[in-house]
Amino acid sequence: MSKTKIAVKKIKQKLEENIETLRDPEFGYIRAGLPRFAALFGRDSCIVSWQLIDYDPDIARRTIKILARLQGKKVDNESEEEPGKIVHEWHPNPSEYKSLQWPLPYYGSVDSTPFFIYLCGLYYEKTVDTEWLVKYWPHIVAALEWCEKYGDFDGDTLLEYERKNPTGLFHQGWKDSRMDHLGLMTPVELVEAQGYYYAALREAAEFALMLKNESLERNLRSRAEKLKEAALKEFWLPEKNFFATALTESKFPDKRISSNPGHLLFSGILDGEDFKIKATVDRLFQNDMWTTYGIRTHAESNSDFNPMSYHLGSIWPHDNWIIAQGLKKHGYNKEYRKIKQGLLNAYSELGEIPELYAVVDGKIEQIPVACSPQAWASGALLNFILEK
Repeated sequence: MSKTKIAVKKIKQKLEENIETLRDPEFGYIRAGLPRFAALFGRDSCIVSWQLIDYDPDIARRTIKILARLQGKKVDNESEEEPGKIVHEWHPNPSEYKSLQWPLPYYGSVDSTPFFIYLCGLYYEKTVDTEWLVKYWPHIVAALEWCEKYGDFDGDTLLEYERKNPTGLFHQGWKDSRMDHLGLMTPVELVEAQGYYYAALREAAEFALMLKNESLERNLRSRAEKLKEAALKEFWLPEKNFFATALTESKFPDKRISSNPGHLLFSGILDGEDFKIKATVDRLFQNDMWTTYGIRTHAESNSDFNPMSYHLGSIWPHDNWIIAQGLKKHGYNKEYRKIKQGLLNAYSELGEIPELYAVVDGKIEQIPVACSPQAWASGALLNFILEK
């Protein structure tokens, strides 16, 4: 066996150990990360389940089960719960967790709900378990209803967020925070959330077709097309040949260059838009975004760039992995391999694959607050290594 194969085998073993360390012993979902986030996070658990759907589909099954159990049933502004909404954060024993500014379960997430629907689609495609689908169909329908009624509160088909609890999360996409660290005034419509929602609608339409609910299928496909039309119209920046990161108050576009638009590539919302696909890929691999260790969250050319920051210039393995799924889908195999190698380079330099890391003057650096092990970072590299 070559030295390269031996090295990759050792990395695989370590990543598998990370996943087992993070697996909740009672409920079977993958906790977000140690030492700071040893809890269930809706978004994180769905993404790592997606990453590991071929490795261990039982992770997805058990994650869907607990998320469905915790699915919102009422309106509660303190916890930001709403009917059909999927939880953002929960711990089975809150006293063993940490002090928070919000009660648990807490629902301050714009994208955990469409990700739940999408994960249900991935799990069904893997298992073709019709009995399971019939059991969880009411939860999928409730999640769809949340997206339409509460997730799109201005009625333009685009998902948006604005916190209900003044001490809760100000930003509620994957770059979340209690503070306005992104400089985006709410309500905010994130570009990547529209891709997740589009993918969710398409998966749900297929379910409706299988269950012979033709009326619902038509409605879901119609909403998906309206969403696609609105997203392409509102987020595309012709002068930059790229997508806005977000639309803020009064539909003002955030024109800073970020990795967020790369998440559209896997979702299907850009299918048929070859120019926009190529332009998006090309922009992500320009020198102010691409490094030897992956794509930055935020371009070096932005005035607020900081390579050591949590979300304004660091590199996140899961962010790169999601972008890579879209690259593979659209045949950008060279770029896909660059991202895979970038994460392997990071592991080789750091001896681990943490939640995030920095690249300063071409050299990789640890970021002290980063969790390690972390679920969707370990899941990202493990998925790359296991690919056939």
